[in-house]
Amino acid sequence: MPKPVNEQVVVVLGASSGIGRATALALAEQGAAVVCAARGTEALQALVAEITGRGQRALAVTADITDPASLDALVAAAEGAYGRIDTWVNDAAVSVYGTIEQTPLADFRRVMEVNFLGHVAATKAALPALRRAGGGVLIGIASVEGVRSLPLHAPYTASKFALRSFYDALRMELAADGSPVAVTTVLPASIATPFWEHSRNLTGVMTKPPPPVYAPELVAAAIVHAARSPRREVAVGGAALGFVLGQRFSPALTDVVLSLVGRRLQTTDRPDDGTDILDAPAPGPGQVHGDHATRMIRRSPFTAVAERFVRPGEVLLALRARRARFAAR
Repeated sequence: MPKPVNEQVVVVLGASSGIGRATALALAEQGAAVVCAARGTEALQALVAEITGRGQRALAVTADITDPASLDALVAAAEGAYGRIDTWVNDAAVSVYGTIEQTPLADFRRVMEVNFLGHVAATKAALPALRRAGGGVLIGIASVEGVRSLPLHAPYTASKFALRSFYDALRMELAADGSPVAVTTVLPASIATPFWEHSRNLTGVMTKPPPPVYAPELVAAAIVHAARSPRREVAVGGAALGFVLGQRFSPALTDVVLSLVGRRLQTTDRPDDGTDILDAPAPGPGQVHGDHATRMIRRSPFTAVAERFVRPGEVLLALRARRARFAAR
């Protein structure tokens, strides 16, 4: 079983804004020592100043999820400061909006490099550290777009499908090896972060999250819960259920519906401002909420049930891992 959160050292990759920033704040509030990592040094320093100003523990480490040497340095900094790593959160992501035809191949490659291969590299850096600590939790932030595709968002959606499959494969391999490391995949619905302002936009107009839109603090709370009580997969926001059910029971009908309303649900009538974080971090101190925070939903009974419901398969997988550990002794 993982340690109580207030005894943990947690690394959060992608901590400079949005879900990652909300997660770092929530973990620190619960008493964890938080190692905040991202490309944006200024945003990380502001975050750590906010945390330590409250008498909580945090360390800023500038790191790029696509650079293995940077990730090794992150592990060394975390272990050097706090002695170990108990939980590792992979949250870094970038996005491009546009049709497949108008999106350059280089943009597809960049999204996959960060959102998929970056998570692979970070996981490979994290696993030895989690084993050195005697076990722990690896938490990967995917998306409900890893369950159901959306138009205008093919690079991001494809990366999240790949990411969800990656964490599934990892979970099975670790169980077969008897590893004391648990893997949780988090699938947020539309979240009121700066994600849309940070996305590269080829549509000509500002994009928006398909409603309903949920507070990033809901995702952060689900991550904190997974750090102490890991689940196989946790969807955040009741709207995620619609994605799952639509894809499972009538994917063709869902294709029709999204071909009719998908563009309207994701675009505004405002011109795009031309800024993005695809190749470089956003300047400034960073923020949790984006432009769509005025109508966000702050509670999700669906998520509260989903993160606490233990599926029979999860119990059997944990028993499989335990049996493999005993057999290896």
